[in-house]
Amino acid sequence: MHFSDYTRYWQNIGSRYFMVAGLAFLVCYVFLRQVIKNKKIQQKFPATNDYLREAGYSILTITIFAFVPLFFIKNPAIGPHTTLYKDIDAYGKGWFFLAFPIMFLMHDTYFYWTHRLMHHPKLFRYFHLVHHQSTNPSPWAAYAFHPLEAIVEVGIFVVFLFTIPIHPLHFFIFFFLSIIYNVYGHLGWEIYPKGFSRHWLGKWINTSVNHNQHHQFFKGNYGLYFLFWDRMMGTIRSDYDKKFDEVKAL
Repeated sequence: MHFSDYTRYWQNIGSRYFMVAGLAFLVCYVFLRQVIKNKKIQQKFPATNDYLREAGYSILTITIFAFVPLFFIKNPAIGPHTTLYKDIDAYGKGWFFLAFPIMFLMHDTYFYWTHRLMHHPKLFRYFHLVHHQSTNPSPWAAYAFHPLEAIVEVGIFVVFLFTIPIHPLHFFIFFFLSIIYNVYGHLGWEIYPKGFSRHWLGKWINTSVNHNQHHQFFKGNYGLYFLFWDRMMGTIRSDYDKKFDEVKAL
């Protein structure tokens, strides 16, 4: 393990975060702010201090995230025992592409149950309160975690490393798509079309409205990419469809 490895991981994680969150912020909160402000999920805008707090905690999160691949991949005592492989042909192109939907389902399940656990009254203020200071989130809230929550969130990386055959490209592509959807969830605007939450397919997909309600009310809507677990466990908010319709009617 070398410091140069750590800085490379930090740059990889940080660059995709600042690129995606920064672009979303510039487009929606700066360039098109006056044009689309009436369509915002919550009509008010966060204060400057909210943006700074979110970005500050996000930098801390990235700093923590970068230690994990260093410890588990570059550590000679652990790395050889992971399921990481370098040659795509070792498992074939079929597995290479099939792994992505499996990873999203695994991550969504991991996120739902750890998320609900962090909402337990005895854990909430130690793990999750920092993230919920963003009651009206912006794109910078995507990684705005307390260090303890950051450790929980990056745990999915370790789960992948010890459960399924995983190629470095899987990590690169998956976490890039993941941060895009994470930023969308905290965007403050809904990009899915009118009626999406009631559609036979859309009812199973998480939306920005859905996650915005979670930040606003602190209860219900615990999913990340999908709504399977929320619907099966009865934790989706009863006013979700109504709110989605209201937002798309703006």
